[in-house]
Amino acid sequence: MATTSNYAYPLQPDWSTDDILIVTQLYQAVEAAYEQPRGIAAQDLLTAYRAFQTVVPQKFEEKQLGRAFEDVSGYSIYRTVKQARTVTGSVKMKGTH
Repeated sequence: MATTSNYAYPLQPDWSTDDILIVTQLYQAVEAAYEQPRGIAAQDLLTAYRAFQTVVPQKFEEKQLGRAFEDVSGYSIYRTVKQARTVTGSVKMKGTH
């Protein structure tokens, strides 16, 4: 699966279609935090992250996917989620790569 940003999302071959949709929603939420003029609502990002954790419950796998996503997109899941936990309202991240 690719985004309009011309890179492929890191996905696992053994995931179900539902799992892929859940993980993709987190990737898109993180992209929105960087790309949308107003960012994304912190609560929406955290909801997507909690759903992601149901698909990827192990921290080591979460970190691997996070690094792989950052390698292809330049966007950090970790930093974005960390920011979402500390703000009310919207998360707006700066920079890429």
